[in-house]
Amino acid sequence: MDKFIIVGQQPIQGVVTPSGNKNAALPVLAASLLSDEEIVLENIPRIRDVETMLRLLSHLGVAVHWRGENEVSLHAHSVSGEDLDPEDFAAIRGSVLMAGPMLARLGRVSLPRPGGDSIGRRRVDTHLLALHELGAQVDVDSYYTMSAKQLHGADILLDEMSVTATENALMAASVANGTTVLSNAASEPHVQDLARLLQQMGAQIDGIGTNCLTIEGVERLHGAHFRIGPDHIEVGSFIGLAGATHGELLIKDAGPENLRMVRLMFGRLGLDSEIRGNDLFVRGGQKLCIQADMHNAVPNIRNAPWPGFPADLMSIMLVTATQADGTVIIHDWMFESRLFFVDRLIAMGARIILCDPHRAVVIGPSALHGEQMQSPDIRAGMAMLIAALAARGTSIINNAAVIDRGYEKIARRLRALGAQIERVSSEQ
Repeated sequence: MDKFIIVGQQPIQGVVTPSGNKNAALPVLAASLLSDEEIVLENIPRIRDVETMLRLLSHLGVAVHWRGENEVSLHAHSVSGEDLDPEDFAAIRGSVLMAGPMLARLGRVSLPRPGGDSIGRRRVDTHLLALHELGAQVDVDSYYTMSAKQLHGADILLDEMSVTATENALMAASVANGTTVLSNAASEPHVQDLARLLQQMGAQIDGIGTNCLTIEGVERLHGAHFRIGPDHIEVGSFIGLAGATHGELLIKDAGPENLRMVRLMFGRLGLDSEIRGNDLFVRGGQKLCIQADMHNAVPNIRNAPWPGFPADLMSIMLVTATQADGTVIIHDWMFESRLFFVDRLIAMGARIILCDPHRAVVIGPSALHGEQMQSPDIRAGMAMLIAALAARGTSIINNAAVIDRGYEKIARRLRALGAQIERVSSEQ
């Protein structure tokens, strides 16, 4: 198992370009199952979760070919759902996105339970209820087994604004017989990317970017050439990196249209950024100061469905807050284990009170020092990297592979910004 060795308090500055959106890459890869023609996808990040998804697709019979560093071709000329590997399915949460396309393509699918980060319970009920409404018979045991001779349109109200359930229902409804209205749908940038790819493939979808999607099912989908957008979570991670280390970054091709709430919430920590065309500039040397609410009340930063503050940036926001003057409540109401990594930050010298599984009080600024750590999930891993870069002394993050799942070549890219970080094998 590889690990990262980080020497903190090195000047961070320079230019960085975000990778393609990880949370868009997985559903658009799964959508290749819906057509027997070639799908070419650009700006796909070369991360561990993508490699796992491509391995799953290859096992199903999809011809996968990397045409460039971040461009991949997929051709699902013939597909078989037999003998799926439970270990690969358990490696990533995104494996559940196979359900809708495989059901639509094969009429039957039996999926092992998906895996992913250890951030708390992550329901699949909404996925299964939506596919049931589209005409699937659903049986739940150690596998999720679904079958349908013909999917049909339906008026579906999702019981939660689930991103992946919206994506599964959207893919299945695109080739269902009749009209589907999908209400209480998620509308994150990655959901929009999937919908636009499906449109290029011939799907008829109205309401993209809203919480109500109308899909007119078509008989078949054809090939397409599509480019996914920049990863706004990675952009937010770089904003937090600049703030916590007092560094200066120009983030190229940042997609500022998707950063309004991200910039607003970092602004509450006193961390300002400037839009320059399609780029984002974070000025160096900013003194972070938490902005109190009216009547000097302690502010509460909480996540929410889009266009609210993204859940995947809560860990980054928390570690940035440890370097800001003042007190703030970080409230992740979605996942009951997301904040459990704060014990690592406390060991580094951060002043954090974990109130319950969903809320932490951060009192800053804290002088952090190096520690040896283990990350429970992708975003906590990146938060630990940021903490280590802001800390005095040397830190070790033992399970580098967890961070690899969501951030492409992160050690190399951080070194280009002045960070002192090395990736070594555990034997070393």
